Amino acid sequence: MEITDVKVIPVDDEKLKAFVSIVFDQCFVVTDIKIIHGPKGLFVSMPSKKRKDGTFKDIAHPLNNQMRQYLEEKVLTVYRQQVGAAAGASSSGVGGGTGAGPSGATGGTPAGGEGSGAAAEPGSGPAPSETPRT
Repeated sequence: MEITDVKVIPVDDEKLKAFVSIVFDQCFVVTDIKIIHGPKGLFVSMPSKKRKDGTFKDIAHPLNNQMRQYLEEKVLTVYRQQVGAAAGASSSGVGGGTGAGPSGATGGTPAGGEGSGAAAEPGSGPAPSETPRT
């Protein structure tokens, strides 16, 4: 399974840094992925639903560590490229675009979160009204 597109929508918040959509094999999309800044740095939080008891349950997530690492590296690489490009554009006075990051980006640093990241930080998940719909 290959990630064929990553779209990053930056958010100006202390902990929540961006919403992400990922396309697999040009035929399947997963939305409402979040990039969170936690105590150990940035991590990828898979889409989740808040339960009645206040905990979060993943809706979709990788089944093994190899896929999780691949996904995190792709997402964080595109995020860092987009944030870096936006910072460079604003400091140079050149207008920058928003929306989709480059497809096929590789490299980056794996996130420091454990598990799926969905319940890694209490209160880090958005309320349903905060989740963008595409």
